[in-house]
Amino acid sequence: MGFLRTLHAWAGAILALLLVVLGLSGSLLVLRDPWVKLTTPEARASAVASPQALGAAVQALEMQAPGEVRNVVFGRPDLGVHRVYFKDKDQGYAAVDGRLIRRFEPTRTADGWLFELHHYLLAGETGMKVGGAAGLAGAVLVLTGVIVWAPTWRTFGARVWPRTMTRRADLVGSHRNLGMITAVPVLVLCLTGGAIVFSETTQKLMIAAVPGPKAPKPPKAEEGEVNWMRALSAAQAAFPDATLRMAAAPTKPGAPASIRMKQPGEWHPNGRTVVWIDPSDERVLGVVDAMKLGGGVRAYNAFYPLHAAKVGGLAYEAVVFLGGLALAGLGGFGLWSFLLKQTRRRPARTRIAAQPAE
Repeated sequence: MGFLRTLHAWAGAILALLLVVLGLSGSLLVLRDPWVKLTTPEARASAVASPQALGAAVQALEMQAPGEVRNVVFGRPDLGVHRVYFKDKDQGYAAVDGRLIRRFEPTRTADGWLFELHHYLLAGETGMKVGGAAGLAGAVLVLTGVIVWAPTWRTFGARVWPRTMTRRADLVGSHRNLGMITAVPVLVLCLTGGAIVFSETTQKLMIAAVPGPKAPKPPKAEEGEVNWMRALSAAQAAFPDATLRMAAAPTKPGAPASIRMKQPGEWHPNGRTVVWIDPSDERVLGVVDAMKLGGGVRAYNAFYPLHAAKVGGLAYEAVVFLGGLALAGLGGFGLWSFLLKQTRRRPARTRIAAQPAE
């Protein structure tokens, strides 16, 4: 148990700053939609989910930025702007009629900068992998913390803020109490975050554990200019009960256009149901029915909504918001108590070394 306690302390100290950054930024991202509504008046409107209205909006966007639009995430009844992603990595917001409100680099807005910080640590793919590894390591810290705490469960209390920041016992007590109270949500956030980053490995493991049908690969298509009203109407006809969530232009010559939809019962905010469209004539070339995929794939598809508080309503949003704050608090209290312990050991060792030999 002593070795496990030491390992937990040192690993936590090394990871602490990363966990603080990931926890705080993740909590604030839960408030992203309210922030967009606050800063973008058009977002306070309601987006109509009909193929005609959404198709007209995409057509209007493509006229304003010919050949530049990569994909469009549609607004919702409670968020009246479409989020636009351009091929040059810019992003933008468009009104319900497709009028481009603003275009920006991801890090030039407060919520965009926060997203890049949380997902990429402002360091691209390398930062994303570092953050994912930190998330998985955070999950291990939660588990080892529970094991270390178990023999001392009688010391558990409800106080999560230390009486003083200079007394190590208070910091350790707050770290322990906060960890036990929030162990489950913090574990879920850490595990799902790491699983999303290392998605290929995670999906292989989950499919091996729970086999079943996998999504087919996109079919080949003819080249052409997509008529989005016809394309979205064809997708809606393929899944009449689903909600249109995203339209993506062909990624290269010979690739289909793709439309993402959310069926009843899906947790992912943009759905994992896909309809592939031939750009030349808007024929449906193939589909991915998310509700008919294997159990392992469907379980993996639930990770993002669990991690990003996109399921469960306001109650779960509160859980994720507080879970992120708890992760930051655990890292902060743990690191501060660790540093206090190290600084108090050093003077004692110095005094012992300075005593003259008898």
